[in-house]
Amino acid sequence: MSDQTNKAQQEVEQEELLNEADAAIAEEVLEGVVEEEASDELVKAREEAAQYKEVALRAQAETQNIRRRAEQDVEKAHKFALEKFAKSVITVADNLERALSSAVEGSENDPMREGVELTYKDLVETLARFEVVAVDPQGEPFNPELHQAMTMVPNPNMEPNTVMDVVQKGYTLNGRLLRPAMVVVSSAV
Repeated sequence: MSDQTNKAQQEVEQEELLNEADAAIAEEVLEGVVEEEASDELVKAREEAAQYKEVALRAQAETQNIRRRAEQDVEKAHKFALEKFAKSVITVADNLERALSSAVEGSENDPMREGVELTYKDLVETLARFEVVAVDPQGEPFNPELHQAMTMVPNPNMEPNTVMDVVQKGYTLNGRLLRPAMVVVSSAV
């Protein structure tokens, strides 16, 4: 019986060793699966984090763009707030100019003429203070961005497309055209 007991005991020990080996293998396989699942979850989490980061960066960039646009709009509003008022005032300047040009030339000591001259000078200085600048292109090349051609007259003494006469001055406000200068342009003979 001792041989049989030894054999039985050896078989039991071998079975236990096999069970332990199977358990170790199973544990390693499970660990690999868990690690694989963990790495899949990690990859998904990283992808999700990257997406959230991109969304956050886009939102930040959009916020900066909106802030910049708002600042530009405010700057333009300050810069061109006087546009309607300036358009109205330049007609006064035109009327004062007409009054001065229609006054009798020999009446230099006329108090009315002096008053109109001083008023016109003061108005022009005030307009210049607010960056309303007259466009008087007499003798300059015609520029369709600043001038409005009323007519073209052949003139052999001038280059073609040169402003011969200014019917009405134009004005700009901070570099932006308020009113184009109405001009007579020379043409080729």
